[in-house]
Amino acid sequence: QVHLSESGGGLVQAGDSLRLPCVVSGLTFDTYVSYVLGWYRQAPGKERELIATIGSGGGTYLSPPMKGRFTISRDNRKFSVYLQINNVTPEDTAVYTCRAQDGDHDYWGQGTQVTVSS
Repeated sequence: QVHLSESGGGLVQAGDSLRLPCVVSGLTFDTYVSYVLGWYRQAPGKERELIATIGSGGGTYLSPPMKGRFTISRDNRKFSVYLQINNVTPEDTAVYTCRAQDGDHDYWGQGTQVTVSS
């Protein structure tokens, strides 16, 4: 069974930097490396939005509103994908969720809450 587990959330101060890891379990290495991995977030009262994706070859896509403070990376040896957020603001308060997908499968984590105080 495939499982995605996010961590690293919590209460942070505006201006802090944050690194959110997501570990993927239940896939073989060869399958895992072929997956596109992504990070999304859902703020209170808003729809879920894409932050960034990273492909099997390491190519990244950042949603235009997220450019500048967000970085996505992956470490295939650790079956992990990471989201780096710099200079957080209260508007970054949201549940952050990772996703792993290929053409036939689509898996989501439960999410980790990030709350930014001003």
